[in-house]
Amino acid sequence: MKTIISLLLTALLTSASAVTAMAEPVTIRSCNRDVTFDKAPIRAVSNDVNLTEMMLALKLQDHMVGYTGVSGWKTLDEKLRDGVKQLPELSAKYPSKEVLLNADADFYFAGWNYGMKVGGEVTPETLAPLGIKVYELTESCIHIMQKPKPTMDDMFVDMLNLGKIFRVEDRAEKLVAGYRKQLEDIKTKVSKTDTPTRVFVYDSGEQKPFTSGRFGIPTAMIEAAGGTNIMDDVDKSWTEVSWEPVIERNPQVIIIVNYGDVTADQKIDFLRKNPAFQNIDAVKNNRFVVLDYVEATPGPRNIDAISRLATALHPQSL
Repeated sequence: MKTIISLLLTALLTSASAVTAMAEPVTIRSCNRDVTFDKAPIRAVSNDVNLTEMMLALKLQDHMVGYTGVSGWKTLDEKLRDGVKQLPELSAKYPSKEVLLNADADFYFAGWNYGMKVGGEVTPETLAPLGIKVYELTESCIHIMQKPKPTMDDMFVDMLNLGKIFRVEDRAEKLVAGYRKQLEDIKTKVSKTDTPTRVFVYDSGEQKPFTSGRFGIPTAMIEAAGGTNIMDDVDKSWTEVSWEPVIERNPQVIIIVNYGDVTADQKIDFLRKNPAFQNIDAVKNNRFVVLDYVEATPGPRNIDAISRLATALHPQSL
C-alpha cells in the first residue's frame, strides 16, 4: 500500500510540475527584440509555405486559425495540402492588419519579406497594440539588423523557439536532434571531398537573375553539402544581380528554385538556349539541381534537400 501511495504522490508531483512549467512565462529572442509569452498562443497564423511547414512539423495545427501568403505566388504540394486541410488561407499574399484582426489572431509567425515589409502595415510594432505577438524568421533578421552569416542552426533555433513558445519543447528538441544527426552524417561524407563545388542559385528573372546572397539559407545549405555559393560576397539574403559575374565565376552546378508561373524546366531551357551561357560549366555539363521553394527557404525540408544537393555536387564520392 505504501508503494502505491508513493507512486501516486510521485505522479501527482510530476503532473503539478508540468502544469507549473506550462503556466510560466517564456521569453524568446526574436531578431532584436525580447518577446514574452505568458501562455502558448491558441489562435496562431503563419505566413508562407516554409514557415507553415515548421508549425506543421511541430503538430501545432490545433493552435492555428489559418495561414497566409501561399496561393498568391505558390502552390501547396500533397504533403502540405494534407497538413493544412483543416485550416483556411486567410490571405493569398501578405495579410493586412484587418485580416489578422478578423481572424482574432494572437500570434503571427512571419519574417521580413516573408509576410512583413520594413516600414509596412504589418510589423511587430503595429501588431503589438492589437494583442498579436510576432516571432520573426531568423534568416530574415538581416533586413533590420546585423547578424552573422547563416548556418543551419538558424533554422534549428526557429524550431526550438517555436517549441518553447507553444510549450512543446520536447517535441522540438527531438526533431532538431534528428536534423542535426542527418546533417552531421552528410558533413562527414562531404568532408572527404577536396575542392568545394561552385554553385549558383537561380530563383527567377531573365534580364537580371534573382538569387541568394551571403545571408540566404541556400548559402548554408550549399556549404553543408560541400559547395560554395558564387554570390557569397553579396551582402543580401535574396536579391537581384547581373549576369556578368555569374558568367565570370562559372558555376559548376546551378540550383533552380521551383515555384510560380515559370516552371523549373522553363528556367533550365532559358539557360541552355541563351548563347551567353554556353560556356558556363553547369550549362555545358547539364548539372542542374531543382529545389522546390519550400526546400530552398528555411524549414524542415532543408535537411533532405542538403542530402540530395551533396550527391549532386559530388557524384563520384557519394
